[in-house]
This record gives sequence, C-alpha cells and structure tokens, in this order.
Amino acid sequence: MPLIRPFPGLRPAPQHTAGVIAPPYDVLNSDEARARAAGRPHSFLHISKPEIDLPADIDPYDPRVYARGRENFRAMLASGVIRRDPAPYYYFYRLIMGAHTQVGLVAAASCAAYAAGRIRKHEHTRPDKEDDRVRQIDALNAQTGPVFLTYKRSDPVDAVAREVTAAAPTVDVAADDGVRHTLWVVSEARDIAALSRAFDAVERLYIADGHHRSAAALRVAEARRAANPAHTGEEAYNYFLAVIFPDNQMQILDYNRLVKDLNGLTPEKFLDRARASFDVESQAAPAKPAARGEFGMYLAKRWHRLRIRPDKVPRDPVGRLDVSLLQDQLIAPILGIADPRRDKRIDFVGGIRGLNELVRRVDSGEMAVAFALYPTSIHDMMAVADAGAVMPPKSTWFEPKLADGLVSHALD
Repeated sequence: MPLIRPFPGLRPAPQHTAGVIAPPYDVLNSDEARARAAGRPHSFLHISKPEIDLPADIDPYDPRVYARGRENFRAMLASGVIRRDPAPYYYFYRLIMGAHTQVGLVAAASCAAYAAGRIRKHEHTRPDKEDDRVRQIDALNAQTGPVFLTYKRSDPVDAVAREVTAAAPTVDVAADDGVRHTLWVVSEARDIAALSRAFDAVERLYIADGHHRSAAALRVAEARRAANPAHTGEEAYNYFLAVIFPDNQMQILDYNRLVKDLNGLTPEKFLDRARASFDVESQAAPAKPAARGEFGMYLAKRWHRLRIRPDKVPRDPVGRLDVSLLQDQLIAPILGIADPRRDKRIDFVGGIRGLNELVRRVDSGEMAVAFALYPTSIHDMMAVADAGAVMPPKSTWFEPKLADGLVSHALD
C-alpha cells in the first residue's frame, strides 16, 4: 500500500472559495464560530461546527449536531457550492503569514502506514475527542479536517513543487486573519507519478497537528473494513486527508505558561527557590528567550531571565525539552502543579499573542506569574516521535493554521 495517493477533492467553486474556507474546527469555541459565520451562509463552520445552526444551549456532541452537519454538507454539494474534482489529483497548498511562506502537498495518507508507525505521533489522544471525530466522519462520509504532517525535506518533491507552483494558482484568497491560502491542482499524470514515487521513498511522516483526526480515521477504516466482505484495500476509507509540509518550512511559535498563584510563597522566596536550578537575572525590558534553555519570567511587575543550569538537563528527548525543564524543575516542585493537563491553576498562551498578553494577565491580578519559552524545534518533535515517546502538553504552537473547507476527502 502506498504511503500517500491522489484523490478527487471536494472543493469550493472558485466564486465561493473565500466565503467557504474557515479556521480549523478546534480553534474556535461555539460562540466564536457562531459570530464568525454570521452573514456567511456558505462558511465551512456550518459543517465543521454545525451546533451554530441549533439552539445555543445544545451539547456539541448531541446526535442532532452531526445530523445538521451532514444536512449542511449535502446542501452545499447539491447546490454546487462545493464540487468534486473529476479525477484523483494532488494539490499544492501555500500558506503565507507575514514574511513566512510554506508549501505543502494535499494528499490522502495511508491509515495502514499510521497504524504501522511509518506516520508517527507524539501525543496521547482523548477517547471523547476521538469519538467526536469518528461521528463527524461517519455523518459526512468524508474527512474535512486535514491532518498536518511534516517530513524531512526531499529534493524530488521540492523539484515538482517548484515546477507546479510556477504556474498560475487555481485558488488564491486571503482569510479574515490576513493569512493567504493558495492552491494548485496537480493534474498531470507525470507529476502525480513523480510525487507518489518521491513519497514512497520518504522514510516516515510525522504528525504535527491532528492526532485525534488521524486516530479517528483509523477507527473508521477498521470498522468499515470489518463490515465490508469485499474489502480490497483500495477503498477511500483506507486513507485520511493530510497536508504534508517539509521540515525546513515549518514554523513553530512559543507556547507560554501562566500560573494563578505562587503556591503560598512570597515573590522573594519563590525566586530563591528558582535559583536552585536556574541562573536568574532581573531586567526592565521584556525577557524574550533567545536560545534553548532560556526562559522569560514576569513576576510582580518585573521581568526576569532564567537560564537552566547544564547539570539539570537530562539526555532523553522528552526530558531535555524546554517545556519539560520548566515543568520538572520549577512548575511541579515549586509551584505544586504536577499534572498540567488537568490542574486549573495553570493556563497556556500561544506565542502568536505576544509577551504583552502575559503582562496583561499578570498585571490584572488574574495570574501571579508568567513564563515565556523558546519555541520547540521541529527536530526535537521528530526525535520524541522516533523514540516512541509523548510530548508534554502544549509543547508546540504551529502557525499558520490550515483552512477547513479548502479541500475535503470523500469516503465513497
């Protein structure tokens, strides 16, 4: 079974693309999605967050939500707002956010490769979130939320990408947040064959974002295979929707931490205890970390720069991550937060919001202390996945985000 293959994408008609594409389903809550879709009858949020078309107090996991999503999806297909391409294609997808540009390949990725570990993960999944995606895929009979994958760049893939993207794109639109989404359809048989060969030679792919979507796709594939006595392995349900970017184009931003209190300590005693593992230097200007092992800390209206002591850095790929060092050397032993996944005293803020957001929330009295981190590298993420290990929660913040609705993958 190939690692990836082309597929006949479900895409908005050109005149509808700007009105259809929407942020990923999991970056907006229901109220935000309802506001974003107001006055936009074709917004993909009516499919990915269909509770916005139902009473405001409805449970997002209510069966009526999935049924409404199916109804909305079928209506857009029937009206021609979304159309199916006539043959299996690949698609090059370019994202431009400010000065950053990245170009990935939209493809159907093998569920079998995911199950075998050739498509590698680095996060645990939650059963309730997997269940939600399974119900959504089954309701639509399609995968609409792409899994964000990366790989160690390949010269043959880069060569095809340069050639295809030198031509005029099929789609070029700016989203509400200013990110440009550009799509090229790869329809030439020679280009499709070249890309399939090039990816068959790639040792492995890595999930950057979309662990629940990929796990749900495998569950759907296994259930449908078991129910299909004529199963061949060629069915669409054996693959999942993915966008695959080379590692040298990935952008990971910092993922910062805020804590509500100092665990009974005064600021002075807290700083004294931090000095057991960190060199601490106070400064007037915001302390944005400039390298691994360096942290900015905002406490009592003052910034401090923390540097981890070398003897405190373990060798294993998870323990040496900055998010692990801060957790293991300060947040757990000093602030008493052993489980950052569940403890309500800690919160996380993506670096897209800047250091001013940390200052604002501490100065307001909502939080007692904030920590700015140096971004986790893509190669650290790969090392964790290769070790079969799991990243700490909130380790990576990828930007820019993929759009929902630009290309979907039908399972029939």
